[in-house]
Amino acid sequence: MTSVPSRALSDIDSFGAIDADADELLDACFQDHDAYLSVRDMRSFLIVGRKGSGKTAIYKRLVDGADSSTFPVGYSFDDYPWAHHDLQAENGVPEERRYIHSWRYLILLGLAKVLLNDDQSQPWSDESQEAMSALEAFVVDSYGSRNPDFSQLFSPEEELHFKGGLNFKAFKLDVEKLKVRELPIHIQSVNRAMQEAVLTALNPANKYLVCFDQLDLGFSVQDSQYSQRLTGLIIAARDLFVSARRQGKKLNPVVLLRDDIYQDLQFEDKNKVTENFSSRVLWSESGSGLTLRGLMESRFNETLGEGVRKVPWEDVFDESREMPGRQSKYRHICDRTFLRPRDVIKFCNEVLRTHQSASSKFDNESVHAARDAYSDYLLNELDDEMAKHVPKYRGLLEVLKSVGSEKFSLEEFAASLKLRHDVGEVAPIAALGDLFEFSVISYLKPGGRGGGSEYVWRYKDPRARFDSTVVAFRVHPGLKEALGLTR
Repeated sequence: MTSVPSRALSDIDSFGAIDADADELLDACFQDHDAYLSVRDMRSFLIVGRKGSGKTAIYKRLVDGADSSTFPVGYSFDDYPWAHHDLQAENGVPEERRYIHSWRYLILLGLAKVLLNDDQSQPWSDESQEAMSALEAFVVDSYGSRNPDFSQLFSPEEELHFKGGLNFKAFKLDVEKLKVRELPIHIQSVNRAMQEAVLTALNPANKYLVCFDQLDLGFSVQDSQYSQRLTGLIIAARDLFVSARRQGKKLNPVVLLRDDIYQDLQFEDKNKVTENFSSRVLWSESGSGLTLRGLMESRFNETLGEGVRKVPWEDVFDESREMPGRQSKYRHICDRTFLRPRDVIKFCNEVLRTHQSASSKFDNESVHAARDAYSDYLLNELDDEMAKHVPKYRGLLEVLKSVGSEKFSLEEFAASLKLRHDVGEVAPIAALGDLFEFSVISYLKPGGRGGGSEYVWRYKDPRARFDSTVVAFRVHPGLKEALGLTR
């Protein structure tokens, strides 16, 4: 027997926001995704996922999860001293390694602040007491406080003082002070001493997380320095993650990054990082893992069940009458998403907004009425992802509009592309490849499961690659209304 919601649909305004920063239901409805568990449990340090897949939700969960034995610190875009990173760039080394030391310094200083100000277990041993004394002397002498402001760390005229600080064990720097702008000359030695002191001080019974989010803001595929900075962060995080693990310490420099940006980065051992230290944020329509149905049911519980009743999908959507094509409403909605939380939340919010029926549940008409506004939203979502990778993608969308059909052939696309002059000289198969990378289209692969054909979608299988020999394609169903397509 299903439960009856405590509140009616007409009593609520939404099922939450699509932006994690504005979502009041995020904490109550957070799902323990494996990507979150993998970094929390120190199995990986890198989280990649498409825009809107839930990376910022994971970031917020991590940085808000402090307790007596877990010490997180979070940095987001406004915190990053991009310009000062450039001052620390190490010339004469491979491009991907130019910013490793500046990121390592930043991470280690962030950890030093946590150890000096938040970790009440310190000192937990004689060795940690020596390390803590060295860190305190360095931080206080250099920045005037045990808890310096983040913006001070790379201030060009800031003076770092080493007399009495960082003379840890056998290490001794050959200068007593230097300005931050001169740090590149000595930064390897400084980092080596900082790392030795920090890793010694970390309490093996505790967890320490330094989290980096919103790294995509300001991204430009044409900016080689941006890619070098991100690569430096990933390598620095990997090195510290591995070093801490070898010493039995639970340190995780967590990097959350959009998968389209990560895909464009090139550096040595990238495949090893991907295979051994990364976790992808993926959601499924059905199965034993986390699903979009479970995500929405947690929000139904909170909004309609007032947090005390379980409210299953069928108590909100009337599944007694199928959608066209003999689809359930749940499947109909999922097919129009990129299997991301923000997509299904947006669709359900639009259904709620357009629901005019006297029925206590969402019916077919309510779902149909939501599709136009949702489709416009999904098209707008592509702007931030595609515009910087495929600058003339809007022209390619116009080509799809002129084709006019959700399903089309290579020949039809090539004919429409030939008539447009705003996309430049681009081969039809290359243009289709760009559209496939962002799941605007899929291609028909013959001989799929059960011997039949199937459409291959990049958002469903991140490992899928475009097949330049295929001739049949399909536009994502969620874009059908915004592009004015027919079947």
